Amino acid sequence: MIFQAAILLCMVVPMFKATGIRSFTTRGGMTLPFTLLGFGTATLGNLGRAFTDEEAAATMEHAWETGMRYFDTAPQYGLGLAETRVGRVLAAKPREAFLLSTKAGRLIEPCAPEQSNHGAFVVPPDVRYVYDYSHDGVLRSFEASLKRMGLDRVDVLFIHDVDGFTHGGRAQSEARIRELMETGGWRALDDLRRAGAVKAIGLGVNEWEPCARMLELADPDLFLLAGRYTLLEQAPIDTLFPQCAKKGAGIVLGGPYNSGVLAGGATFNYDPVPAEVAARVKRLKTVCEAHGVPLAQAALQFAAAHPVVVSVIPGAASVAEVDSNVALLEAATPPALWRDLKVERLLHPDAPVPGSSEGA
Repeated sequence: MIFQAAILLCMVVPMFKATGIRSFTTRGGMTLPFTLLGFGTATLGNLGRAFTDEEAAATMEHAWETGMRYFDTAPQYGLGLAETRVGRVLAAKPREAFLLSTKAGRLIEPCAPEQSNHGAFVVPPDVRYVYDYSHDGVLRSFEASLKRMGLDRVDVLFIHDVDGFTHGGRAQSEARIRELMETGGWRALDDLRRAGAVKAIGLGVNEWEPCARMLELADPDLFLLAGRYTLLEQAPIDTLFPQCAKKGAGIVLGGPYNSGVLAGGATFNYDPVPAEVAARVKRLKTVCEAHGVPLAQAALQFAAAHPVVVSVIPGAASVAEVDSNVALLEAATPPALWRDLKVERLLHPDAPVPGSSEGA
């Protein structure tokens, strides 16, 4: 009996220090064992270039081998392609051994080629997404996601992109949030949570403001916040994160490299790097180089250090990128680096850093 329990524990909690467990307790009292390093699957939807099914599966399988046990996906990623690929891999894994999140708010439907809005996802132009944050839209999205993945449940369901970054401004974001609340979309999520169909609910967005707004209006468990808490941006320290700590909400942090610029890439928030951002990156890099630390290493470790963060999910487009993310999170970083970044006013003075009493 003890031996069997030990086997189950090893399946659910992999003995791999780069992906140690950060447990999070939902509002319903369920404990979710997030791996600190999770796997964001936008690239599996052919983001930027076409990947074969074999390449996508190999990358995700390797993430599993390293010990990653939290996977996030969405209907938008490849207009269903990422969810399909995620399901093929995870269907062969013990269901209690991983956490899975997906999103609602976009429905995928057939269309004429000229109507497709696949954007940067390299997929056939015979489908498009339409926004639908209503009660029926959320339930239809959830059911369609389960069908694409071939799974009977997900652990976390996020409402996707009720933010100004997506819809054109703060007023438009507020209109989408009103739509979510007034047409029953949030009620649909809450009903799924109450029924046990999902364990946690929240928002997946590119700005912190909608998260703070939802804490005023409802009782979300988690937020997936992309790109807004990084070496370049720390506004949530004074705004969202204290509210999350007070109300018991957790943060899944996407975009720790600000879409690439903090890992040697040429984009910031998926656009060319503005001059002022490039100048700040140069200053960050200078301090990191003085301590023999790659900028990407500091970026990933900083993002993971805040206590409200339950998992960080940088994208990975290959086995090599999976290994790189693991190595960057595991690598030793001298405490003096964090001190010097604060001395240079490149970090918020109250930002938790690795090794601090507030951090991981």
